[in-house]
Amino acid sequence: MHSEKIIFPSATGVELSARLDRPEGPVRAAAILAHCFTCSKDIAAARRIAGRLAGLGIAVLRFDFTGLGHSGGEFANTNFSSNVADLLAAADWMAGQNMPAQLLIGHSLGGAAALRAAPQIESLRSVITIGAPAEPGHVAHNFGGKLNEIQEKGHAMVNLAGREIEIRKQFLDDISKASLADALPRLGAALLVLHAPRDSIVSIDNASTIFMAAKHPKSFVSLDNADHLLSRETDAEYAADLISAWSSRYLDLASEPVTPDAPEGVVRVAEAEAGGFRQDVTIGGKHQLVADEPISIGGTDQGPSPYQLLSAALGACTTMTIRMYARRKKISLSNVVCDVTHNKSHSEDCEVCDKSATKVDVFHRHIRLEGDLTAEERASLLAIADKCPVHRTLHSQAQIVTDLKDA
Repeated sequence: MHSEKIIFPSATGVELSARLDRPEGPVRAAAILAHCFTCSKDIAAARRIAGRLAGLGIAVLRFDFTGLGHSGGEFANTNFSSNVADLLAAADWMAGQNMPAQLLIGHSLGGAAALRAAPQIESLRSVITIGAPAEPGHVAHNFGGKLNEIQEKGHAMVNLAGREIEIRKQFLDDISKASLADALPRLGAALLVLHAPRDSIVSIDNASTIFMAAKHPKSFVSLDNADHLLSRETDAEYAADLISAWSSRYLDLASEPVTPDAPEGVVRVAEAEAGGFRQDVTIGGKHQLVADEPISIGGTDQGPSPYQLLSAALGACTTMTIRMYARRKKISLSNVVCDVTHNKSHSEDCEVCDKSATKVDVFHRHIRLEGDLTAEERASLLAIADKCPVHRTLHSQAQIVTDLKDA
């Protein structure tokens, strides 16, 4: 994805710092991501979620609330209501860029703000919360023994995530009055609630309250043993996978252009992170895959290797071709399975290979045919396997044309 630094004004005129993560290809839809309480737009989980959505062609605006990260203003002057106002300002800015937000994602208190703001964003199609409290007042438990001091003196310094932050009485007054009860039944969008049962910051009963109060369509998925911030890479990736798969069902995604010379569309492969080998693969603007390498050679093993994907293409084409033939010939084939393995073989060990090559690629297909089949039918089905298009492509001389596109 391409990440641009963006500045846009809040409702009060304060400059809010943001990143607009654009897909490699055309923008097919847009989303806004609201971070957790006292976090920033740049936490690892937010970057991974944005990257996965960009792979689907979805542009994502992730911004710092007033007084946090690189945004202007004083955090001490903010509250839950100002967070909601910042979200609405972000939605207005996106609409002004001809990218009206269809998806709103909120983490922790950002999730509560997303639920509160959702009914006011007309373009919205879906809302996703991650570890969100059912009531904004829940955040007060982070202030511990400082609550009395804040009430009596009007303010106090509170240690949050290792930082000393000033909390004022107006913040407590605001969250005590704020409620999601009236917003949840009228979201006007599909809802996905993501929550970890062992979340020690926001308990799982909050997810239940949110889910029960909202109207259908709605879904709940457990994040298992993830922590509140999704600090482990595997947990953040799992959440990103869920979000991209679920949201694509509800968004109005613009179609990717199909060119006459590529009738099946473009297969786009983009680096997920420059430090590893993981690649985000988007096929025809509709389907997503992840390619990677094993940990033993420096990858993270979060997806199949390129050769495994090639083997999968051969196997899928083989079984499809066999099924099409059986259907046309009215053969009683109940099921077909093809296991594919790939290795390198010395050319002198291969009877049908070019002997001038030092090593050649060898794909072994192990085909299982099930059903009440005669020996003759089995033989004809096995023979047709060699006629599958991918088999013929691998056996023939393919031409690969490469050019360099402008950034």
